[in-house]
Amino acid sequence: MLGQAAGFALLAAVSPTALLVMAVFLGSDNPRRTALMYVAGAMIMTVAMAVVVLFVLRATGLNQPRQHAPRYGLRLGLGVIALAFSLYLIRRGKRPKPASHDGKPKRPGLIARLTASPSPRTAFVLGLLLFAPSTTFIAAVQVIATANEPVPITAAAVIVVVILTAATVWLPLLGYLVFPEATTRVLRQANEWLRVRGRLLVTGALWIAGLILVVDGALGLASR
Repeated sequence: MLGQAAGFALLAAVSPTALLVMAVFLGSDNPRRTALMYVAGAMIMTVAMAVVVLFVLRATGLNQPRQHAPRYGLRLGLGVIALAFSLYLIRRGKRPKPASHDGKPKRPGLIARLTASPSPRTAFVLGLLLFAPSTTFIAAVQVIATANEPVPITAAAVIVVVILTAATVWLPLLGYLVFPEATTRVLRQANEWLRVRGRLLVTGALWIAGLILVVDGALGLASR
């Protein structure tokens, strides 16, 4: 159970945008406090959503043997959503960027606006927004919820999933606190690579998770 949940959590952690935002915050006027609030927002959202999803799945009885079909049906549905979103990213990446009809520059997106003037408050908000639950994160929690393990094992598994899912933000902060110059240099190099290949990385993670969930859900439904 833990290995499967951790695998989905690692796929959920694939977020080039979250890493790019962390690099911006670590280069701000108040890098430590701003980055810390970013991590706080990410951890609060991740913990809260893990608890909510866990309790919802347990409350609906998906951890019970009689709920075999709904349990695997949910996994199949999550897989289909992940694959559909990966296809959307592929199609979006192939589209040419639309030109402005009135000659005015295109208005920047929400993330660009929030990172334009970094502050602890905007960092906290971005931590909440960027770590809203994804299909891979829900799949990780679903594995835990339906395993029907004792409370201590379930709690430990949820902690592992939360730590792995938010690794994209807390690892760079930890590295910055210990080795600020080296971490800044590595992040700058990584961000240059991610700007070119970030979409491909996310698409690949979604494809892997989607295929695993679809196959697992279909086999689970067929076995009953």
